[in-house]
Amino acid sequence: MKKCSLIALLTGLAVALACHAAEKPNIILVMADDQGWADVGYNSTNNPERSHVRTPTLDTMAANGLRFNRFYSQSPNCSPTRGSILTGRHPYRYGVWNPGVPIRQQERTIAQALGKAGYRTGHFGKWHLNGISGPGQPILANDPLGPGKFGFATWFSVSNFFEADWTFGSATGEVKTTGDGSDVIVGEAMKFIGSAVKEKTPFFAVVWYGSPHVPLKPLPEYQEKAGGSAYYGEIYGIDHSLGTLRAELRRLGIADNTVVWYCSDNGGVPSYSVGGLRGHKGELWEGGLRVPCIIEWPARIKQPFVTDVPAVSTDILPTLLEIAGVTTSDLREPRDGISLVPLIDGQMKERPKPIASWHLTKGQTKATKDHGHAALTDNRFKLHRVEADHYELYDLLADPNETNDIAATHADIVASMKTTLLAWQDSVLNSYAGNDYPEGLQPPPAIPADTRKKAKILK
Repeated sequence: MKKCSLIALLTGLAVALACHAAEKPNIILVMADDQGWADVGYNSTNNPERSHVRTPTLDTMAANGLRFNRFYSQSPNCSPTRGSILTGRHPYRYGVWNPGVPIRQQERTIAQALGKAGYRTGHFGKWHLNGISGPGQPILANDPLGPGKFGFATWFSVSNFFEADWTFGSATGEVKTTGDGSDVIVGEAMKFIGSAVKEKTPFFAVVWYGSPHVPLKPLPEYQEKAGGSAYYGEIYGIDHSLGTLRAELRRLGIADNTVVWYCSDNGGVPSYSVGGLRGHKGELWEGGLRVPCIIEWPARIKQPFVTDVPAVSTDILPTLLEIAGVTTSDLREPRDGISLVPLIDGQMKERPKPIASWHLTKGQTKATKDHGHAALTDNRFKLHRVEADHYELYDLLADPNETNDIAATHADIVASMKTTLLAWQDSVLNSYAGNDYPEGLQPPPAIPADTRKKAKILK
């Protein structure tokens, strides 16, 4: 081979490698609805009483990627956690106190940031941020708080939970479907992904299941796979559809450079397993916040590992923006999460910033620090402000089930964590007052009449 030809070949190879290195990763966020920390096979190993928990796809992902032992939903309820993922902010900053409470139209989302950076964006499944309660209603283009108004160019979505043979909404109208709801939304997501791959465009797909939320109506074959349990039949349905999605990524040849991030929106419901953790959905004890979580990304997570570093749903936004190389000034501040890129790369051994949580119990609507239950979690300790001036402290490394309150013997730790927690609550209340919006706090938009007729609207 002539010298000039060799140089040209090597130059071309170098350019190709540089282009490959600069290629933006595809991103898929997947979330279950009410799946508890122990409601996955890999957290139920060697437990005969948990043999009905069948999640072969999630088990494979956990074995191939980054598995979190201490991943937390930002809230013990669904709507607040969903908002936290999209904004990177605690949901109380913009008034999403409880399920079904609408997000403020002035918030900015990761979908908007990624869309501006050249990503195709799509949402599939449960939304629950437009202020509509009850069974999921189709979300249409005229919804002022639907996915289309928050950066999703494509959506196939409903307001809340859904089951088999459901009607979804899209930019072009209502779509009646047949078959398992989990399979249906993954099928739509795969169409979106296939189109993006054909156009050689990076994509951001959000797949939010409506399972295993009640009313628990899995396909009979999925329930049979789960030993007759309707609840675990719905989880098997999630797992089955996720297996279909992973197979499609491999068929398309994009699995290596696609980030698949799986979690649940809150801890388990009282009737099912939280793995011995204290509490359940609707509470700030570990059982209400700690959820299964996996990141699979073969191009960067080449050696599978398990981490005990605490992480939370508000970390998703800063992590993905760093991964995608996106810097933006459009997102609202302050944000509560941190980037987990150092953790993904094996360089984070401890969390540099504690995780703050706050939950108003049902019937509480007054936004003051004395209302509700608040908590602060660091690498070892968790401080609970159960009610005004009543604090409890737990060593989560020695006592993950929060059975032994050690506040009386660790007054210095209580005092330090209390100061941090109260300062954070002040910041949240400042945001809630509208001070994060340079244009000032705007009134909520009117809900379209056709949507109002279909469902109860939460004021």
